[in-house]
Amino acid sequence: MSKPRKLAVVTTSRADFGLLHWLIFGAAADPAFRLQLVVSGSHLSDAFGRTEALIRAEGLRPAARVDIAARGGTDLDTARSLGLGVTRFAEALSKLKPDLMVVLGDRFEILAAASAAAALRIPIAHLHGGEASEGVIDEQIRHAVTKLSYLHFTAAEPYRRRVLQLGEAPARVFNVGAPGLEYIARMEPLPEQELERRVGMSLASPTLLATFHPEGGSRTMASLSALLSALSDADLPTVFTFANADAGGNAVNAAIQRFCKGKERCRAVPSLGQDGYLSLMARAAAVVGNSSSGLLEAPSLRVPTVNIGDRQAGRLRAPSVIDAPASRTAIRRAIRQALLPSFRRLRCMGANPYGGGRVSERILAVLKRFPLPAGVVRKTFYDWHGGRP
Repeated sequence: MSKPRKLAVVTTSRADFGLLHWLIFGAAADPAFRLQLVVSGSHLSDAFGRTEALIRAEGLRPAARVDIAARGGTDLDTARSLGLGVTRFAEALSKLKPDLMVVLGDRFEILAAASAAAALRIPIAHLHGGEASEGVIDEQIRHAVTKLSYLHFTAAEPYRRRVLQLGEAPARVFNVGAPGLEYIARMEPLPEQELERRVGMSLASPTLLATFHPEGGSRTMASLSALLSALSDADLPTVFTFANADAGGNAVNAAIQRFCKGKERCRAVPSLGQDGYLSLMARAAAVVGNSSSGLLEAPSLRVPTVNIGDRQAGRLRAPSVIDAPASRTAIRRAIRQALLPSFRRLRCMGANPYGGGRVSERILAVLKRFPLPAGVVRKTFYDWHGGRP
């Protein structure tokens, strides 16, 4: 019997931990792997809820903690964190010596981890490559991580083709669907009383679930102001989850907390946990904001989404997604449309373009059997000219 593969899985936020949940637990239970969980990013930040505690509460023990936070919330601080991250991920990975490292998405922390792994000649498996989010720097980071990676697991067929366009060989690119949808398929929704305890208010009335992430530059606060004004007009119970740790995230969270202060039907929570977040989403009248979860997960729960601005420009959309520019009037109009019973009946019953099913099992099957390069991770550029590869 061959020795287990040492599988390092990097998680940097509450969001990607939820998406990686079943892959992490699947690897931990499979004798073909020796799981090495690497915790970084906002998991280790008090300002973003120190969600490492949620990981430990599930019985997981990190193999490494990589704190790369720079004080402040500017683009320069993000760049400093990126540089610090390459160094600290390299130090952690050189001690762990994994056979393979798994990363998901397009966060700057992931780029730091992937850069360090590439320098250490550790093969990388990347989830959610080939996608587009044209309104933010995540777009560039995602494609950079694709080129640093050896194995690729995409969430939809158009994204698989885009990874091929970037020169990755078809034999190393697998379209498996979005891992977040597996969590939905396998979860037991939390009861209303538990959700109300976590949120801190009654959920008896139709409630909006809102998440707003920084857009980059000066647009962020103007767009957030338009959203908050539209929510005041809507006058519905609203639960905000905190923004991510991008530059401007602290300012966004502070503005949302000021907005909710003194309002009986408004709450801002750092994190609900993946089970709490999706359970609340399943009960929500609509999802509002600019989070990718409104495009990926909400359609599988038959919940309408009001997607604001261009942060998610270029992503596949279900018919249940209403795009609105970042203006008070447009957002207010979109919320009204989403709340129409006819909209939910006609637009929220279609298929999710991101698939579903037991994504983690498909990924782990590949990670278990795929031959890994020894020494230099050599890749031949694949020239794809269209057609079926």
